[in-house]
Amino acid sequence: MTTKESLTYLALGDSYTIGEGVEEKDRYPNQLVNLLNKNSENTYAQAKIIAKTGWTVDELDEGIKNEFIEGQTYDLVTLSIGVNNQYRGRSVTEYKKEFEQMLLKAIGFARNLPDHVRVISIPDWGVTPFASANNKDSKKVAQEIDAYNSAKKQVCDRYGVIYIDITEEYRQIGREPKMLAEDQLHPSGLIYQSWAEKLYQSIVNSIP
Repeated sequence: MTTKESLTYLALGDSYTIGEGVEEKDRYPNQLVNLLNKNSENTYAQAKIIAKTGWTVDELDEGIKNEFIEGQTYDLVTLSIGVNNQYRGRSVTEYKKEFEQMLLKAIGFARNLPDHVRVISIPDWGVTPFASANNKDSKKVAQEIDAYNSAKKQVCDRYGVIYIDITEEYRQIGREPKMLAEDQLHPSGLIYQSWAEKLYQSIVNSIP
C-alpha cells in the first residue's frame, strides 16, 4: 500500500491573507485547508503563506522573490492583493497592469492551470470603525475599492481564473464588533471563516 502525497497550497497576499490580529488557526488559508481535509477525500499539507501586512502588489512580488520558490508548483494558489495600493492612492491603471503580472505568476505556480487559482476581491475597509475614527471618506473608499475590484475581475476573466466576491458581504457585516480584530480595521476569524467557506465551495467540485 502506497502513501498518498499531500496536495500543496500557496496563499499569496497581504494583511488579509496573513490574518493581521487573529490567531494562526483563524487565517483563511488555514481554515480552508481544514475544510478541505475534513470534507474531501484528498489531504492538503499546511498552506505556504507569502503575505505581510501593508504589502502592495510590487511588495508581494519582492516577497515572493525572497522566498526562493521560483520553479516550484502547487495544486492550489489563492491571491488576495490590492487594498494597500488603493490605500496609498495609487492609480487603478497602474494596479491593473501590476495585478495582471502577479496573476500570471500565480498561474505559473499552479502549473499553468488557471482553474487551480482563486482570486479574492478587496474588502471595503471604509465600513470599519478604524475608517470612521480616522475621518476617512467611506463613499470615496467604496468607489475606489469598486474600481479596483472591477479591474481585478476583468483580468481574472481574461485568463479564466475564478474571482470570488467577498466585498458585498463584507460591507454588510464588516463593522459588527464580533467581525473585527482588536485594531478595529482587520477582520476577525469569523470573516475569514466565511471567505474560507466561499473558497471551499468553489474548489471542492473542480480541483482534486
